[in-house]
Amino acid sequence: QLQLVESGGGLVQPGGSLRLSCTASGDTSSNIGMNWFRQAPGKGREFVASINSDGGTTLVADSMKGRFAVSRDNANAKNTMYLQMSDLKPEDTAVYYCNARGAWGQGTQVTVSS
Repeated sequence: QLQLVESGGGLVQPGGSLRLSCTASGDTSSNIGMNWFRQAPGKGREFVASINSDGGTTLVADSMKGRFAVSRDNANAKNTMYLQMSDLKPEDTAVYYCNARGAWGQGTQVTVSS
């Protein structure tokens, strides 16, 4: 069974940066495609970014292009995905979730506020 654990969230001022991490463990016998979603208060879950199994193909939601970047580290079967977020805005405040192969992490809170 696949387990996903996110980390790296926190409170940041507008214009600041954060890097989120998601580490997969359990059934990771092969590298897997991974995704980031987010859910703001009172809103539905929103796609943020995805990356394929070897990291060669990435996709970032249009509204976040130029500010967010997704990457991964597969060395030593690490299966860790990152989300580098820059020029953060108050509307980026949300719980950020990692998703892969139908599994979800517990989420990490990102709050952008002065």
